[in-house]
Amino acid sequence: MENGTVYNETTEPEAKKPRCPHFGCTLQHLWGWRLPVKAVQTIFSFVAVICEEIVEDCSTCSGLYFFEFTSCSAFLLNLLILCVYCTDMYKALGEDKVQKL
Repeated sequence: MENGTVYNETTEPEAKKPRCPHFGCTLQHLWGWRLPVKAVQTIFSFVAVICEEIVEDCSTCSGLYFFEFTSCSAFLLNLLILCVYCTDMYKALGEDKVQKL
């Protein structure tokens, strides 16, 4: 006990995390054919939103309003899925919560 081997320092200096050059973007959770399919879905839903906004006159607008709601919802949900799966949010939320989402 006199030589001091029992009493070692218990804390280590905190190492800085390496800066991520790609701003937290990763493709490890959305790889293979899933990434291109999700990107195409996002593009098509955005094109649907644009096409719906081009319509100026309609005789029965209820169908157009439903199409607007579904296309806008699809676009926003596809963006959310891409953000969760392609960023560090996947690890932050946890795989079980992402699967429930």
